[in-house]
Amino acid sequence: MTSRKTIVIRILLFVGTAISLFFVPWLLVKAWILPLPDTVQEQLDEAIGHGFDGMVVYIDQGGQSPQYFASGWHDRDSKIPAKPDALFKIASIGKLYDAVAVTKMVSSGRLSLDKTLANYMPELAGTIDNAEQITLRNMIQHRSGIPNYTDAPNYWAAPSMTYEEILSSIQGLPANFEPDEDYQYCNTNYLLLGKIMDKVLGYENSHFKQEEILTPLKLTHTYASLNEANMDDIMSGYHVGHPHDLKADDLGMIATAEDVGIFLRALNDGSLFEEGEKEIYSSIYEYEHAGWVPGYQSFAEYHEDEDVVLVAFYSTTDPKLYNWNLSEIVNSRIVKILKRQENS
Repeated sequence: MTSRKTIVIRILLFVGTAISLFFVPWLLVKAWILPLPDTVQEQLDEAIGHGFDGMVVYIDQGGQSPQYFASGWHDRDSKIPAKPDALFKIASIGKLYDAVAVTKMVSSGRLSLDKTLANYMPELAGTIDNAEQITLRNMIQHRSGIPNYTDAPNYWAAPSMTYEEILSSIQGLPANFEPDEDYQYCNTNYLLLGKIMDKVLGYENSHFKQEEILTPLKLTHTYASLNEANMDDIMSGYHVGHPHDLKADDLGMIATAEDVGIFLRALNDGSLFEEGEKEIYSSIYEYEHAGWVPGYQSFAEYHEDEDVVLVAFYSTTDPKLYNWNLSEIVNSRIVKILKRQENS
């Protein structure tokens, strides 16, 4: 009887293993275990072989000249090769710029991290749960409990909504948790922070960022929106299962990999800040970020041990986020290549 049970258990384990292997995303496994290429350019070319349409990478390694790489297509339909200086939708990397702008406004006394959403936007009291308790600090740190508008069903099918449409989509919904009792990444927080900055400044916060961040760092290839950029300079973006180029969708900041890299270096070495500002920033937000919108994946990483700023753009997304996981694998392999080159 015992031997029969053992056989049955072994059969079940074998079947379970076979089933699990069937669902393993083998492309991710392959990307992870392939021998490490000798150069970063070879790694980019390999990534294109995994299914990305285009890729751009900027590397700023301490004590060395910046490096620029590209592979695949800038525009697949027109057969235009990828360009290292292409403009790209950086999506949520833009939150780093927002957090810096808030920091500078706090430092100058124009904002307070401890004032509430209702203090700045009293019209939202009663329409957003806990508006009288949610502080700016909670919002910056994604600890507000406000529902995330991009989680709405089918949001990404038609994402170009107005502020009023977005706000109405979450107003009246219950809070996900009480303020500061949990963490949940939430784009609504930064939408509202932007409106608060606009209100306090008396003009669009993009102009404040231009004056306080972009101009001092000489970032001449960073734009608040698609409308400010030359469309030919913007890398095309593609989403698996969607037949068309997604370049024309206006979804936030546009920048070159180099501009993002210069910004990230200044953020991490503190040269972006005036006296006292770095301490404020360090208490509220992080020093690297990634971004995702349909057709565009972006990564702005700082590897302190190697003193490496890595900015990587990928122009292909998919509904199940396999390409996101694949991008992270490729990024880690690029850093390994840099380490090996440094030690050779």
